[in-house]
Amino acid sequence: MAAEDLLPREYGYVVLVLVFYCFLNFFMAISVGKARKKYKVSFPNLYALESENKDAKLFNCVQRGHQNSLEMMPVFFVLMILGGIGYPLTCAALGSLYIVSRYFYFTGYSTGNPENRLKIGKFSFLAIPGLMICNILFAINLVRG
Repeated sequence: MAAEDLLPREYGYVVLVLVFYCFLNFFMAISVGKARKKYKVSFPNLYALESENKDAKLFNCVQRGHQNSLEMMPVFFVLMILGGIGYPLTCAALGSLYIVSRYFYFTGYSTGNPENRLKIGKFSFLAIPGLMICNILFAINLVRG
């Protein structure tokens, strides 16, 4: 039996959203790499020290924007993968909102002013509870049979 026989047809949208998030992650990683060169922050340093680098805050904001997205990625992926089985279109829509919001979260943070991450980026924090609700409803439906 193939996966296509077990999963709803619309689950393909969930898969596409997850792939789009991977592209966003690559974009953020490349941006951090460019910031490393621009602000002269060498490996293995995760962050720049303000006592050693006048541009430390600028680099650290780029790095932190990516790091925060990496920290949230496992939660996002699990909620998308599981909730998407029961509610694929809703999860794909919420996942799309999350990705667009995360893009603006990252680019806002990368300005060097951490406040800018929340102008549009705050909407990613609406997507996660929405995905959690989808997972709860999916779990209830499974338990009820």
